Amino acid sequence: MIKDFKAFLNQGNVMGLAVGVIIGAAFGTIVKSLTDDVLMPFIGFVTGGGVDFTNKYLILAGGEKVTEGMTLAAAKASGANVMALGSFVTAVINFILLAFVVFLLVRQASKFIKPAEEAPAGPTEVDILTEIRDELKKRP
Repeated sequence: MIKDFKAFLNQGNVMGLAVGVIIGAAFGTIVKSLTDDVLMPFIGFVTGGGVDFTNKYLILAGGEKVTEGMTLAAAKASGANVMALGSFVTAVINFILLAFVVFLLVRQASKFIKPAEEAPAGPTEVDILTEIRDELKKRP
């Protein structure tokens, strides 16, 4: 079993996957920073003079513990059951940005990667069956 595991680890696919996961995590951090530090403050400014989406939430239970203007972290710390809508909006924007950037990368990569040459098309089943039929007709 150890020998099989070593062979599995030495395959190129495993190393490529590991590199992809590490690069993906770093890229996700960059997109999160772009969203949290650049886009969300700008969107908040445009929609209402500096609205901070991270502190937008609905109180589901325990509202008596939450005071006006309390941050999401403080509301959660007070024991209130809150639905963090602002965090969800931020996560959706992160996903859309990440998906768009990955789309652009794949689109560019597909321009550089040459498509595999197609193998010459062989005879179809109908052609082979026709040949067999014709050969059988020739026999006495």
